[in-house]
Amino acid sequence: MSDAPENPPITPEAVDAAVQAAIDAVAAAADTAELKAARAAHSAEGSPLARLNAQLRNVAPAQKAEFGKLVGQARGRVNQAFAAREAELAEAETAARLDAERVDVTALASRARVGARHPMTLLQEQIADIFVGMGWEIAEGPELEHEWYNFDALNFDVDHPARQMQDTFFVDPVSRHLVMRTHTSPVQVRSMLERDLPIYVLCPGRVYRTDEFDATHLPVFTQFEGLVIDKGITMAHLKGTLDHAARVLFGPEAKTRFRANYFPFTEPSAELDLWHPTFKGGARWIEWGGCGMVNPNVLRAAGIDPEEYSGFAFGMGIERTLMFRSDVQDMRDMAEGDVRFSEQFGMVV
Repeated sequence: MSDAPENPPITPEAVDAAVQAAIDAVAAAADTAELKAARAAHSAEGSPLARLNAQLRNVAPAQKAEFGKLVGQARGRVNQAFAAREAELAEAETAARLDAERVDVTALASRARVGARHPMTLLQEQIADIFVGMGWEIAEGPELEHEWYNFDALNFDVDHPARQMQDTFFVDPVSRHLVMRTHTSPVQVRSMLERDLPIYVLCPGRVYRTDEFDATHLPVFTQFEGLVIDKGITMAHLKGTLDHAARVLFGPEAKTRFRANYFPFTEPSAELDLWHPTFKGGARWIEWGGCGMVNPNVLRAAGIDPEEYSGFAFGMGIERTLMFRSDVQDMRDMAEGDVRFSEQFGMVV
């Protein structure tokens, strides 16, 4: 604060001194905070110019206009000086902040984030590699399928529960008999119709069922199914094929066993159990999928003589396989698209 008297008289010298002090303070302000303090000291209430302005009420009427003009012009010069310095400091501070935050978009990143492909994709490719290594081919087909390929050609009776709308996604109008395939077995039928014998194909892909979206079920999931049609094929060939796949996927101690069951498209049929030697909590048998010898009715539907040819088929879920292999507790993690799920596997599952 100034040491000037509380009520200084209005003189040109006093006004010039107050103006000069304010201008010096404006010039000395290095940033907007210091300028704010200078404004409070030289322009706000209690400042020398404010006290001189207050003295106008004590000036003789004949001199009021003269002194009013003198003080008013002085206050205007000071306000202009503050405004000019404020704009100058604001521009300089903005430029400094932008320079500090500047990013060279042409520069190489100092750290590259390592990405990861989805473990489902990696596992599906590894399974395909196993069977291609045995001389098999990969077969694909449409996900929107005709009911004949999905059910009739696979020996499903017209009243089979799987053909009901509570289990299968039918596409309107229902009279067109189009469904979202419930398994990749229609690809097996198409392979038998389109390929020359013998047939050794693996059929991976998405399938659709009206299941709940929970920890162990998904309405859209992936399967890999295998089909072999050749002369002299037996259950022993099926068992040897699945044992080999299990050892590659789960370790050299893995093996499979059959439990008798019923499926319309195979006869005899079996549930496929896997001996998982590295299962969390200890080695154990776990249900892996279904399999069996191709039903003669399925061969006849594809125009193949069951007296001359036989074959086997199997099918497992890739999500279920990933759960066993990598101790994934919740299937929803595979479908929700959170990149952190894929990153924990790196590039290998």
